[in-house]
Amino acid sequence: MRDGAEFVGAGCYRCLPMKDQAAKAKLTRTAGRLSLAAALVLGLGGCTTLGKPNATSQEAPLRDTSQANLTSLSEIIDTHPDDPQAYNMRGTVYGEAGRTEQALADFNKAISLDPNYAQAYANRALIYRKTGRLDLALTDDNKALTIDASYAPAYLGRGIVNREQGRKNQALDDFNKAISLRPDNAEAYYNRGLLYQSERQHSFAIDDFSTALGLTNQNYDAYVARALSYLAIADNKSAAQDLDVAVQSDPLNLRAWTSRGLAYERLGQKDKAAGSYAKALNINDKYQPAKDGFARVGGRIGQTYPTF
Repeated sequence: MRDGAEFVGAGCYRCLPMKDQAAKAKLTRTAGRLSLAAALVLGLGGCTTLGKPNATSQEAPLRDTSQANLTSLSEIIDTHPDDPQAYNMRGTVYGEAGRTEQALADFNKAISLDPNYAQAYANRALIYRKTGRLDLALTDDNKALTIDASYAPAYLGRGIVNREQGRKNQALDDFNKAISLRPDNAEAYYNRGLLYQSERQHSFAIDDFSTALGLTNQNYDAYVARALSYLAIADNKSAAQDLDVAVQSDPLNLRAWTSRGLAYERLGQKDKAAGSYAKALNINDKYQPAKDGFARVGGRIGQTYPTF
């Protein structure tokens, strides 16, 4: 799953003067398309069709929008090669498209042009984190906060690194700070919830996942995470309800199907549990938790089971 942080590029955290009004207007239009791309990402997450989505029909609008952004931003950079904001924005498009090395190059360029560009440091930290270079990510988040001690995304990013490296108290401090600065930031609540969950503080975790979902119910990983905490406290009905949403929205989520099987198994609905385990095994027939669950509820290969 995604770790919860997002690239920041469409909002002007630190808008530097442009050389002319036409270029500035073009950059503003491109920022608008970046916002549209983000909306399309959220829209794709709501698919309720079971089975593998049609890649062509589902991904083409986002791909087309991203290419339009890249074209516009590259034209601006060609005309204004000393504009750090344009490099930062193009880096966000590359990053969202998974083109991490190109994103890294753009963030490097933005920082070389403006060594006090906190947003570019935080975005580069996200690239480092996504590619497993956690120490470099930590250095960049710290740098961003040295430049701007009120920059919430850097606290969120640093909190994720601290959590992944086992510094749980520091992670909690960072998530709390991110939330105090941006109480509308769903990702901060979600990530703090993961921290609470890892410490078996499931009531706190459920509260944070619920807040995150209240702010944006499109984070389907939060439904799975909240369901796991519900399962941990034996609230199996609530877990099943969350996992119903999760599997309809992300039909290839192996963990969601397997956890849903466990929830319905505990509720005594063995056929529905078998159907969920079977769905998981259709995704990965070697996944042992699904194999064990399917066997426990008496599942038989070749038999049809209800899923809803």
